[in-house]
Amino acid sequence: MNTTSASRAEAGTEIGAQTGAQALPSRRIIDAPTRAFHWLMALSFAGAYITAEGERWRLVHVTLGYTVIGLLVFRVLWGLLGPRQVRLSVWAGKLRGVKAFVQTLKAGRVNFQAGQNLLQTLAIVALLALLVFTSGSGYSVYQELTGEWMEDVHEVLGNAALAIVGLHLVMVAAGSLLRRQNLALTMVTGRTPGRGPDLVKKNRAPLAALLLACVLAGWVWQWQNAPSAAGLAAWPDAAATQSRSHADSDD
Repeated sequence: MNTTSASRAEAGTEIGAQTGAQALPSRRIIDAPTRAFHWLMALSFAGAYITAEGERWRLVHVTLGYTVIGLLVFRVLWGLLGPRQVRLSVWAGKLRGVKAFVQTLKAGRVNFQAGQNLLQTLAIVALLALLVFTSGSGYSVYQELTGEWMEDVHEVLGNAALAIVGLHLVMVAAGSLLRRQNLALTMVTGRTPGRGPDLVKKNRAPLAALLLACVLAGWVWQWQNAPSAAGLAAWPDAAATQSRSHADSDD
């Protein structure tokens, strides 16, 4: 082999190595609709919690609360009609492993990865169930279906949901450190490093786009049609002005 051939071979090997470094093998484990649901729910809950205090942001808070309700309905339907990987029965199967996990702990055998997966499932199921009651209590308060005591219930449920969200984030961070892998990135890309077939065969991006479009359309509709939408931003000033007008008329 001459020098030119050797150089070309070395160059080809170097290019192949670089290409392999840029395109590490990965598998799809989460489809697009599930990822869209996750981030829309995170955004809606965070926004609703931030805007919970004060009349100025009342419409935003209510709109995001309705969004949470709609997303919960979507997740239930997706869990009943979607592919096997997203079925609600998968969560039920994991939760049935609680007894076996406790027995391994009693026997002195600790599987940290199995324990983390189990705790994550418990946190997710508890959070979604809690959001059902949080949204229901918020709707009751907004429609004035109950007394003022429901406002306190709504606040307590919201704080409890925030605590579970914090636990979820801590477990994601801990799992990322233990596995030396960014687990949060998986919920963005839907893929995890490793060789093998995709656990989720179809990404179903159009359904994710449809979910996002429905959420955005709901926000626009709610903002345009809410009874107090027009003057909500200036509500405190308008209320004060109206009170002064009544006071002057009485004089």
